[in-house]
Amino acid sequence: MSRTTARAWAQICKLSLATAFVFSAMPVQAQDVLITPELPFLEFDTGSEFVFIERNQDPEARIPDFFSQTSRQCPPFCVQPMSAGEGVETVGELEVLAFLEEHVAKGTGVLIDARLREWYDRGTIPGAMSLSFTTFENPDSNPFLVPVLQLLGGEQANGAWTFDDPLELTMFCNGPWCGQSHRAIENLLSVGYPPEKIRYYRGGMQGWLSVGLTVVTPAGS
Repeated sequence: MSRTTARAWAQICKLSLATAFVFSAMPVQAQDVLITPELPFLEFDTGSEFVFIERNQDPEARIPDFFSQTSRQCPPFCVQPMSAGEGVETVGELEVLAFLEEHVAKGTGVLIDARLREWYDRGTIPGAMSLSFTTFENPDSNPFLVPVLQLLGGEQANGAWTFDDPLELTMFCNGPWCGQSHRAIENLLSVGYPPEKIRYYRGGMQGWLSVGLTVVTPAGS
């Protein structure tokens, strides 16, 4: 699959792939809470609107109650390992921002929200697309997975997958206690997706919210 086809698919499905990604010289309003000393905020063009990614400037802001809970029943809410698989890089917030700039903005990568769609609709990371972990379940018998893998750069012959030039992926879900993105990555690896092309944002929405980064509600939600 060509990069052009991948970008067209993303735009048609309104998957928020950025078409441009720039740093602004100065923020719209004076900011005291920066992302890093060198990076006050990021601004990128989704193709239909400009979106800021910045930290919440309210010094009294708190993480939402749902993400402050410490003792969810396990299973299913079990603490996840730091690694999602051999060769898969585990990343944090700054690496996710760099991924948006280096890959999502250029159409060479996809930031995947692996949660169920209902969670994505409540709020997600700017630039992320919804591709639930259920899409990747039972890869040997799941007919819905075939077009997805093709659009990510895979080719199938005689029941086997090859990935000569796949898209770069970063996958996340709700946090260190959420196994959805971990499961999706395991299934991708099982069909031969190159681990060096996958990144695991273990902190997920809990980590993103805990440092006050921008969350968006998808259009139409």
